[in-house]
Amino acid sequence: MNYYKQEIPPEMVKQVAAKFGCNLQMASILARRGITSGDEAIYFLEHSDNLMHNPFLFSGMEDAVDRILDGAEEQERVLIFGDRDVDGITATTILYNTLKSLGLEVTCKIPTGDESYGLSIEAVEAAVKESISLIITVDNGISCVAEIAHANELGIDVIITDHHLPQEEVPQAYAIINPKWTDPEAKDAGYPFRDLSGCAVAYKLCAALRFAKKSGQELDLYGHTICLLNTRPGNDAIIIEAVKLRNLVEIARLTETIIPESIKISDTRLPRFFEGMEIFAWDVAGRKKDFVAAFGKGIDLYLLDLATEIPKLFPSMQGKSLYRLKEESRYAKYAEEAPGELDVLINLFNLWVRKKGNLFSDEDRADLQLAALGTIADIMPLRNENRLIVNIGIEEINKKALPGLSDLILALGLSGKKLDSHEISWQITPALNTAGRMGCPEKALQMLLSENIAERSALAAEIRELNEERKQKVEDSLELLWKEAEESLQEYQNKLVYVASDKLDPGIAGLVAGRFAGRFAAPAIAVSVNDTVCKGSIRSTGGFDLTFIMDYCKSLFVKSGGHTFATGFSIERANLQAFSEKLKQVAEEMPFTRSEEAEKIKIDAELPPAYLKPEVISIVDTLAPYGADFEKLHFLTQGILISDINFMGTTSQHVKLTLDAGATKWPAIYWRAAEKAGPGREFEKGDKIDLIYTMEHNYFNGQDRPQLLIEDLERSSK
Repeated sequence: MNYYKQEIPPEMVKQVAAKFGCNLQMASILARRGITSGDEAIYFLEHSDNLMHNPFLFSGMEDAVDRILDGAEEQERVLIFGDRDVDGITATTILYNTLKSLGLEVTCKIPTGDESYGLSIEAVEAAVKESISLIITVDNGISCVAEIAHANELGIDVIITDHHLPQEEVPQAYAIINPKWTDPEAKDAGYPFRDLSGCAVAYKLCAALRFAKKSGQELDLYGHTICLLNTRPGNDAIIIEAVKLRNLVEIARLTETIIPESIKISDTRLPRFFEGMEIFAWDVAGRKKDFVAAFGKGIDLYLLDLATEIPKLFPSMQGKSLYRLKEESRYAKYAEEAPGELDVLINLFNLWVRKKGNLFSDEDRADLQLAALGTIADIMPLRNENRLIVNIGIEEINKKALPGLSDLILALGLSGKKLDSHEISWQITPALNTAGRMGCPEKALQMLLSENIAERSALAAEIRELNEERKQKVEDSLELLWKEAEESLQEYQNKLVYVASDKLDPGIAGLVAGRFAGRFAAPAIAVSVNDTVCKGSIRSTGGFDLTFIMDYCKSLFVKSGGHTFATGFSIERANLQAFSEKLKQVAEEMPFTRSEEAEKIKIDAELPPAYLKPEVISIVDTLAPYGADFEKLHFLTQGILISDINFMGTTSQHVKLTLDAGATKWPAIYWRAAEKAGPGREFEKGDKIDLIYTMEHNYFNGQDRPQLLIEDLERSSK
């Protein structure tokens, strides 16, 4: 069997288990995957929406929210300009629904047919004729310098929501919401997670708008700065610490160490810091006592007591100090440095505001259904809050899918089936993507937006048929270009795959490049050739940053843009030969090597038969979702007995094994393996085998039973 299992020191496994409070099996998997820091592990072991980042961490968010709310008040007309892929369509849908709920008159535009990606001059000029005064881009805009300059000239404001890499020159937009861009004039470090999908960025804007609209109903927080205060003893002194929050984002922090009655409060930085502030504290009586000890009597300090308010919503916190609450925190174990009492107070305040103001609502959960699709379809790494977006989104889809999405699920024959990230990435998002790839993305957008059941059902059926046509086109193209792909690998020093054909549909070039990248374990380029400007797609593998290739060849491109691991370009046909020669230079210098290990199955854990128990599936569930940058867990078991063999499928081409693990009998599916099973073949009933497998739930007739999916096996030597 072709596998690789990284050896990890037992001490490391024990340290991870002790640090995060998990069992040794879980700890070994985390360590083998390199997930040993608290700020990473928390998103694998905790699934709370409280871990979602504040949307106002985007430096341009408050400007964007103000502009949209002003537009709603003035009853302005707004254009949402999106993109034709799943990420762009879902982003457009989310923002459209939110803006409509605010009372805005909204229209949508996405590129159709042969129209190019991104906001165009034509779209801007059409917007003027339609009396549109605000354009919001979703999943595009960060490279549209000339187009947005033209909009400015015509008196149209543009808000960019995008997640693509900014180029050297950034558009002069009214506001930019992009996790890969930080305003050089801002004091903050920008959004803490770079790899949101375009749809997730649009969702963040919608969440911020809801926060602004809810503010004032319970707590008047939007656009206002409040102060949190704490005091604590320290070496014959009193430590006074305070923090300012605006839209729940920390903007300033102050610490003063005061020797009792050695200084007047007016001689400290505290009065200026507190000036005009609404101040919250935990246990006001204790804080005032500390102020008297520090500065003497006569200090008039008005404080709002969170120790009386927060326990109304969280009774378990009643009567506890910040220190004790810190010790009881389920999240403190993930901190690389022990959190201080002020940090605990900040977290408590945020938790209270979220609950009191219902800041994570049914609208958020509905939006995350679509944001999950955009995240999966755009192959965003399943790290950090992407894991929460996908987990919550899938959970909501399985509860009750949104109109349009539910119609598509029904059309694809998936109704009633519990969906996971794998099912969505292989069946739902490719189907939804098909409309854009086949030149009619408006069908997918209308399916998600329509309030007419019959229209949604008809569009879902059309998309299903288009998807079948798309599948056949991909298979035909792979067969046509396979030999060229193999030969190109040799031509480009075993580092690149390159194919170009006038028979390749531009809508599926990315799919073809992706399949070649996976098959040959090397970055792959596929170009659809026509008489004028050709369209190409590049897909990465092994974590190779495609920026190297794009920067090397940018002088040849008419237009280019995308992500670190999936990108695209357009190029004049006359430059294809020069591009081919340029790629030879790229191959000479690119820091990429196809390793044998890259083609091996990486084992996450070895489970002897006695350890292969039903509860192992809980580890698989805890670490879900799986996808980009966090593939399915692979297990190795050696010396397990085949107690039964059955054949499945219309032509009995698949094999179902029953494996004897002692107390547990495991069903195991081995796809397209019928020719390997039976007397005189690779395995038969009664054999002991070594096998590599993944694990999944099998939902059938209302029952849930875990099963193994075999990827490789051989007779055991044990």
